[in-house]
Amino acid sequence: MTSLKKQGNQLASSAFQLEVLKTLPSGTPSFATTLSNHEISSISPLETKILQLNLGYMCNQTCKHCHVDAGPDRKEIMTREVMNDVLSVLREHSFQTLDLTGGAPEMNPDFRWFVEQASQLVPHIIVRCNLTIINANPKYYDLPEFFKQHNINVVSSLPFYQKKRTDRQRGNGVFDRSIDALQRLNGVGYGTNDSNLQLDLVYNPMGAFLPGDQATLEQDFKKELQETFDISFNNLLVITNLPISRFLEFLLASGNYDTYMTKLVQAFNPAAAAGVMCRDTLSVGWDGALYDCDFNQMLELPVATTSSRNIRDFDAEALLNRRIVTANHCYGCTAGAGSSCGGQTA
Repeated sequence: MTSLKKQGNQLASSAFQLEVLKTLPSGTPSFATTLSNHEISSISPLETKILQLNLGYMCNQTCKHCHVDAGPDRKEIMTREVMNDVLSVLREHSFQTLDLTGGAPEMNPDFRWFVEQASQLVPHIIVRCNLTIINANPKYYDLPEFFKQHNINVVSSLPFYQKKRTDRQRGNGVFDRSIDALQRLNGVGYGTNDSNLQLDLVYNPMGAFLPGDQATLEQDFKKELQETFDISFNNLLVITNLPISRFLEFLLASGNYDTYMTKLVQAFNPAAAAGVMCRDTLSVGWDGALYDCDFNQMLELPVATTSSRNIRDFDAEALLNRRIVTANHCYGCTAGAGSSCGGQTA
């Protein structure tokens, strides 16, 4: 199978990726067929508890497995106008969690203003911080204190507790800078036993295989980080790599696409399908467009309702009655113990 073609500095179009994903190994059923075989007519939404916002694709890193294809060259960024639309929705509807992601969400020039406004409207805010943004530039050095001031739940990716494997995935020097950032977060109380400031780490595999058991990996991470670097954290969230964007490029270039898709299909778990994050989470793109999840956002698969496709037209009833849009990449969230932005689900 041919590799993903580049468009400038970005990967091929979402349409091209979807065409690739239609091509499954011989004899492998589509995701829709697998749902039907397990007598699941479709995946239906529940009440939306989590609003996940992508504040922009700009990032100070260019990680090999990034499903957003984020990097320093990306210009897509959420404007204050869209943020005000989000704030209006937060005032009118009750959500448990506001989940801020990117790119590096902190690079949005209105990030701090938005957090200050949103913290008055929603009880729980997550910021998906890549750690190295904290020491990337003096203007970000006080982020740990800012996070603490607003009781932000910091969720950060750390591919492994050793330098070689982390730098291989995220770039030279990333591990050392990540350790420094974690120590700074611990220094203001994040992830420590005597504090309610929550610090969670995210693990995803390096290659074309499924992640191990979340509880076992968390124990290993806690032991190694504490003994080697005197770092503590609350939870490890284990996420399966979905076959889109840069990871799809890796699968194609390495000849692992068929093997990986076969693994995902064979590991399909109906219990994981019942717990997928798209059932209670709504994804908001940098331009305000609505998606069932951030993976669908990257593939430009909008929510299946014509009356509420942008946050400015938010219609809770229409969204509750919609059909969740699925395709073959959804095998990634329903394999084994399941996968979501909150870790394993089954």
